[in-house]
Amino acid sequence: MAKEIIANIEAAETRVAVTENGTLINLFIERSEPVAGNIYKARVNNVLPGMEAAFVDIGLERNAFLHVADIRSTRLDGEEVEESFGRGAIAERLRNGQEILVQVTKEPMGTKGARVTTYVALPAHYLVLMPTVNYVGVSRRITNDAERKRLRQIADRIRPEGMGVIVRTAAEGASEKVLADDVAFLQQMWTRVLERARANRAPALIYQDLRLIRRVVRDLFTDEVERFIVDSAEEYSRIADLLGSFAPHLRERLVHYRGEEPVFEDYGVEREIDRALRRRVWLKSGGYIVFDRTEALTVIDVNTGKYVGKTDLASTILRTNLEAVDEIVRQITLRDIGGIILVDFIDMEQEEHRRRVVEALNAAVQRDRAKLHVIDLTALGLVEITRKRVYQDLEETMRSPCPYCEGRGRVLSPETMAMRVRREVRKLARTAKAPAVLVEVHPQVAGALLREGAGWLRALEEAHGKRLRVRGREGLHLERLNVAEFDTAEDLETAPAAGGKRVQFWMDRELGEVLSMAEPDPAYEMALALAESPPRRDGFVSRVLRLIRGGREIP
Repeated sequence: MAKEIIANIEAAETRVAVTENGTLINLFIERSEPVAGNIYKARVNNVLPGMEAAFVDIGLERNAFLHVADIRSTRLDGEEVEESFGRGAIAERLRNGQEILVQVTKEPMGTKGARVTTYVALPAHYLVLMPTVNYVGVSRRITNDAERKRLRQIADRIRPEGMGVIVRTAAEGASEKVLADDVAFLQQMWTRVLERARANRAPALIYQDLRLIRRVVRDLFTDEVERFIVDSAEEYSRIADLLGSFAPHLRERLVHYRGEEPVFEDYGVEREIDRALRRRVWLKSGGYIVFDRTEALTVIDVNTGKYVGKTDLASTILRTNLEAVDEIVRQITLRDIGGIILVDFIDMEQEEHRRRVVEALNAAVQRDRAKLHVIDLTALGLVEITRKRVYQDLEETMRSPCPYCEGRGRVLSPETMAMRVRREVRKLARTAKAPAVLVEVHPQVAGALLREGAGWLRALEEAHGKRLRVRGREGLHLERLNVAEFDTAEDLETAPAAGGKRVQFWMDRELGEVLSMAEPDPAYEMALALAESPPRRDGFVSRVLRLIRGGREIP
């Protein structure tokens, strides 16, 4: 299996792709300093017995979340570093104002702060040192029983008393001296962490984890990787120096990319990234899978699509589901989807077929480095998967919620908007002081309004003695309408799109009302920009527009 790591280094962004046989399986993007892995001296701000959790100040914008299950190790209370937290409810273990040492296990995401633990883990290339846990573990990716036994015995001999060690995949075949050097290095690092913790008052950053490129070198650049391709000469030199200190045999696999095309373009990674952002992903057979996100979970739906099979329906469904398994796991890993994942496979009547799909899924998820648990297939063809995520997923990193639909993925239909516009025109015919009114809408809305003729518009003109016109305007948002008022009917008939005294309307879905702003107004452009730019928080634009117009209504 040809495995490669490709790094694209730019001033504002670092991207690292991992490929297997030319297929993208992992993508990491870093645009700012990461928080996960950092160790902080924190101050307990709020203990919540009802949630069995506490919020602690680590010096970031939002307090971090600490659950009672993540409280185990030492605490810092003055100089008494080795004092235990004890057992029992969280209110018996923590108090407001207390200073503790925590490590970030999950980056801040959305409106949520970081998640932290007192189980500190310090990783190196071959080992992970856990100063607060008396434990020895070996990576599950090392499958040879004899090698696992050898590594466990070595780890038990070299680990510091009272501390834990986890042997990483890269340690397979490593000598005891190499592993002992890692332990010595990590023990020195832990000593420095404790010294800094004693010397600083909370909140304070005590230890900062490596940036993306160095994390990749430490965690992913193993003997399985055939090439590590970097497009930056400066970063190439730094990685070469880093490898010389702990894995000199890997230096020959490090490659400096000098091509004219961007490295991600040359290796087809950009195309795969675009595919990973799509809602629908096609399978080679003609079937497809669909990804839909909600607040609580991600739903993946499997469909036969254009694949019609060759023998019978049951075989067609089985083959589609089996083909979907590998692509689903690849996409989950690539998109770094976390939390609850619900997969809706095509219904299979035969128990044997269900068993084969579950076995294939369990085998496929073993390639994922994240903690992942698969719950058995139900009679309806549903599989529930839970997956741990540390960093923001690809969707959150590369996209923001639509400022129009606010992440719903849907907008009002032209027919629905047409009915709203029709009611607004009826109101304008009754209340507008100008004798002539022009209403500009999206062309599809105009088509829906006038699909059955303009008789309703003529009736309003006769009833209120005004000239009314509806015009489609290219480029206007589907949920917006412009209103222009004119002194005479002749001015309306000859006016360009921007003529007259213009009024901007925004259909606000949260409040179910039509907001308006009359020109000229110095705050008009600001209000319009707020309405169109993300993030548009619930009701925020509505309040701003009300404030700006000062309660003024269109006559």
